[in-house]
Amino acid sequence: MTKTYHFIGIKGSGMSALALMLHQMGHHVQGSDVEKYYFTQRGLEQAGIKILPFDEKNLQADVEVIAGNAFRPNNNIEIAYADANGISYKRYHEFLGTFMRDFVSMGVAGAHGKTSTTGMLAHVLSNITDTSYLIGDGTGRGSANAKYFAFEADEYERHFMPYHPEYSIITNIDFDHPDYFTSLEDVFNAFNDYAKQVSKGLFVYGEDKELRRVTANAPIYYYGFKEGNDFIAHDLLRSTTGSSFKVSFRGEELGEFKIPSFGRHNIMNATAVIGLLYTAGFDLNLVREHLVTFGGVKRRFTEKVVNGTTIIDDFAHHPTEIIATLDAARQKYPSKEIVAIFQPHTFTRTIALLDEFAEALNQADAVYLAQIYGSAREVDHGDVKVEDLAEKIIKKAEIITVDNVSPLLEHPNAVYVFMGAGDIQTYEYSFERLLSNLTSNVQ
Repeated sequence: MTKTYHFIGIKGSGMSALALMLHQMGHHVQGSDVEKYYFTQRGLEQAGIKILPFDEKNLQADVEVIAGNAFRPNNNIEIAYADANGISYKRYHEFLGTFMRDFVSMGVAGAHGKTSTTGMLAHVLSNITDTSYLIGDGTGRGSANAKYFAFEADEYERHFMPYHPEYSIITNIDFDHPDYFTSLEDVFNAFNDYAKQVSKGLFVYGEDKELRRVTANAPIYYYGFKEGNDFIAHDLLRSTTGSSFKVSFRGEELGEFKIPSFGRHNIMNATAVIGLLYTAGFDLNLVREHLVTFGGVKRRFTEKVVNGTTIIDDFAHHPTEIIATLDAARQKYPSKEIVAIFQPHTFTRTIALLDEFAEALNQADAVYLAQIYGSAREVDHGDVKVEDLAEKIIKKAEIITVDNVSPLLEHPNAVYVFMGAGDIQTYEYSFERLLSNLTSNVQ
């Protein structure tokens, strides 16, 4: 039976993915949001999904309402109207918890790497069999006849607690979201609670000491590079065209696999996907065939060339992610200068991880910093400035503005890596315009 769904905050990455998925399953979908352009809206527009301004009139009697987690009665007229008039709505994660019961569901959780890993799992699985999926880069695919459902499980505010998947990967446990989590132990407890809800198989990175503490009701399979894991990636070959490696399971060779992506973290992501699909009974020759064609997800090592200059756009906003992204850039471009342009995301995270950010950015050859991007959930008390981070970086770190990115031109043989979860793309677009205006003989 088709329903009409109304999404409050439809441009959110998870929300837009869910909207696309329900639309493809034959339901009527509409949504509301702010006017500001967000990269997810292109997919919604291409699907013909209406994006409306926030308005009480959007909440008609016959719609099922799904509300984005960023919106509350005090900052959104539709939520306030719904609360005042007894109109029921579900949050994204509450809806998803109910929705996934109709499928064999496969989750991907973790402090870092979950979007890339979900994308890889969804790509391989949907090329083998009919699969619905939700990826945190705003991509969703729905099929009314799908047996399987691959999805990203977000730990923020314990949003993954309504989820009870058959299988799940956990990529790592790390301290992040200091506006919500009080300590690494608090983060661990959230993941440990989620792990207990997995019913058939849990796949965790065995070289993460926090993940080694996790207990579950389902069998736990450890994956990694070292002995002592169940699924071991070995005989790594990392080149400028991608990575190849072999995988063994408890002493049994499963063969060689290739991925067209870079960085040791992506080999681990692939090993987790191989382990899950092998355990769930899929043909590894098909897994092998479709891993090779996985082109990545949005805003994760996304490359473009402008006037002969390579630009990489990445969502990295935590020190661990920055290190992984710069490692991938070095693998693909070993003879180039790696220039990092980083925008810290949230004041709380910048304060909590200031030393770690400096250490991570030192992996680049040159560093440029944008002003801290504050979240709507926090107030700037003046406790931290981007200059504080610049002072801690050993490499010369220069602060740039979106109106003047010309200092970036000082690197004649460079690859530029733009990183952040705020509006770092506006800096990237400024740089692209600058490069486009240069004549090729100036290069």
